[in-house]
Amino acid sequence: MSMLSAVLNRNIAYNYEDAFGAKDCTSRAMTEAIADWFGLYYNQNKSEKEDPCQRIPYVVVNKLTKTMFGEYSAASDDEFAQTVLDAVGEKRKNAMQMALIGGECIVKPVPTRGGFLFVTIPRNNILVFGRDANGEMTDIGTIEKTTSGGAYYTLLERRTVDANGYLTIQNTLYKSMTGGNIGMPVSLNTLSQYAELQPVYRYREPMHSLGAVMLKVPLANCVDGSNDGISVYAAAVGLIHNININEAQINGEFSRGESRIITSADMLKRDENGTRLLRDHLFTGLDDDPESIGITIFSPDLREQSFLSRKQEYLRNVESVIGLKRGLLSEVEAEERTATEITSSAGDYNLTIIDLQEMWETAVKKTLVLCGKLGRMYKIPGAHDLSEDDVSIDWGNGILYDEDKTWEDYKNMVASGMLKPEIALAWRFNMPAETPADLEAVRKRYMPDIEGAEM
Repeated sequence: MSMLSAVLNRNIAYNYEDAFGAKDCTSRAMTEAIADWFGLYYNQNKSEKEDPCQRIPYVVVNKLTKTMFGEYSAASDDEFAQTVLDAVGEKRKNAMQMALIGGECIVKPVPTRGGFLFVTIPRNNILVFGRDANGEMTDIGTIEKTTSGGAYYTLLERRTVDANGYLTIQNTLYKSMTGGNIGMPVSLNTLSQYAELQPVYRYREPMHSLGAVMLKVPLANCVDGSNDGISVYAAAVGLIHNININEAQINGEFSRGESRIITSADMLKRDENGTRLLRDHLFTGLDDDPESIGITIFSPDLREQSFLSRKQEYLRNVESVIGLKRGLLSEVEAEERTATEITSSAGDYNLTIIDLQEMWETAVKKTLVLCGKLGRMYKIPGAHDLSEDDVSIDWGNGILYDEDKTWEDYKNMVASGMLKPEIALAWRFNMPAETPADLEAVRKRYMPDIEGAEM
């Protein structure tokens, strides 16, 4: 059974640094923030003071991802390019979710005899040993955990790009009989999935990259001001914790609402073993003569409305901080919407989706160029160099543009004599309009039908 570790165990992080022979340049503040982001998303922050039942991070990431890709398509006239687009397209939601959670993630193409497979590496499984002046990672270590035959295996992969753009990859496999440490180095062919890996490999031509594509949330770092990417809900983490605390408080209020018991204060003291005799959130103690107090039970008024009002305000603040559409979290009747359905709602949410779509579009174009080079180097059938222009990405009648509004603009331009009708029709029906022959084809196919009529 193979799996990527959910959260990097920082108690043994120094073991990873020792194994890699490098120091992670991620600050302590960022390390703690990354752990908190993943802990909130995967519901791993266990605390009696918080009840994370609303799963706000999950809701935010899920809604943003669904809205982004609701009407997405990527196509190419090049057959090899299309196979790459199809393969990376299968990973788009997973990759985007990992980026939104951790601020950054890596999408790594794996060459095979039949094409490319793509692996998503979340930020909590990445150690950053170096970045360039633009904040791009130039030296990283990644961690992949596998269990097999009762043993725990950890593959450490280090990727380093030198000043001349040459990429070196180092692979080391460790085996341990317990999950708390990485153990001792073993041969890569100990596990069949790593048998073809080389301990050290240096590409013969400059890659000018890590041989992988980085997805980075387009937000300024509000944790330590570094070049590290931040979670899409990083600025709202405090609010999310407050919501979880509020939820725990209202749950406690209801659990105690049936009755509150007044008893002698000495019964709330701890015994010789340190165990509290009675739980003071249910029992109220009075410092008085125990015989005169006895036990009194009363039912306090529930403060449901005040808790709900506070929760509603927290949710609205989360929407404002993250840049979500008002009511997406705070109104229970708000339904999930596609990109088209929310086009009419201008504002921060629209801009948030645009930024994220542009982030993915840039990553896809970089992936296409990278896979063209890797495909040629690994002699994948049909592979050849590709350019960013070999892909056409359509987000639908939605966020990046409104197709109906664009068509209206084109018709107005035709009516005012600013645009040839052939060009407008070519755009409308997805036909080429680059040459006189293209325009003639449009006239022959569509112009007779609308001759003399208003467009």
